[in-house]
Amino acid sequence: MRVFVTGATGHVGTAVTAELLAAGHEVVGLARTDASAAALAGAGADVHRGALDDLDSLRAGAASADGVIHLAYMHDFSDMAAASTADLRAVEAIGATLAGSGKPFVVTSGTLMLAIGRLGLPADRVATEDDAPDPAWIAAPRVASEIATIALAERGVRSSIVRLPPSVHGHGDVHGFVRRLIAIARETSVSAFVGDGANRWPAVDRLDASRLFRLAVEAAPAGSRLHGTADEGVAFADIAGVIGRQLGVPVVGITSDEAADHFGFLGALASADNPTSSARTQQLLGWRPARPGLLADLELGHYFAD
Repeated sequence: MRVFVTGATGHVGTAVTAELLAAGHEVVGLARTDASAAALAGAGADVHRGALDDLDSLRAGAASADGVIHLAYMHDFSDMAAASTADLRAVEAIGATLAGSGKPFVVTSGTLMLAIGRLGLPADRVATEDDAPDPAWIAAPRVASEIATIALAERGVRSSIVRLPPSVHGHGDVHGFVRRLIAIARETSVSAFVGDGANRWPAVDRLDASRLFRLAVEAAPAGSRLHGTADEGVAFADIAGVIGRQLGVPVVGITSDEAADHFGFLGALASADNPTSSARTQQLLGWRPARPGLLADLELGHYFAD
């Protein structure tokens, strides 16, 4: 299969590209810069020049492929509405190109949509693949794109969603949330959690995640929602504890009123309770996460080597 991958040189995208190539697929990766193009060529992938907001380039990439994996996202936390709109436009452009083809289209979403603000599930309820966003939530990040992707199943596209957790960890993580938590702990000389820190973050190693994307493009049924979670939910206080121990700084609880000042844009996310099951995904596609969990990965020390 020839697979067009957006975000192919990112933290998850590089692993997805390698996973697809190792399985015998061809990869054509979207490249906005010369550096990205060189990285793709070096990995053995074909290069398609373009950008997430260049819809013609997305249409051309999708038209030339047997399937599409959409990983790219504008992670601009100063303008999340614009980022969500850009993502929706990309999904719509690619989806229209694939309409009626029966080709697979795998789109990245996130588990946090089920945990923040009015999207929250009842206390102690673990999110499953059956939990679908309500159209009333349309302004929340990735919700519109998820709804649009699932709707493509009615237009002859084998569309599916992979919801990733807030921590996709592993070697090469430069801009992820855990990397930012470590930076904050260094800057403030404390590793903090909100309240009692019992709120839970799901997590997955990026190599386990990459295998799920490969299985999805190969076999996910049209209209399916998949959960890329290995750790169903790690207590935030435990994450803070490992960070504090590795850095040699105190581990402290702070109030919700203090969270925004301490964590910045992560303030709301640091207290999110987001336990998320992937049991149905594992049963459907035979996906079995095999890499170390988040706490074990942090204990290996590579996140603290620089």
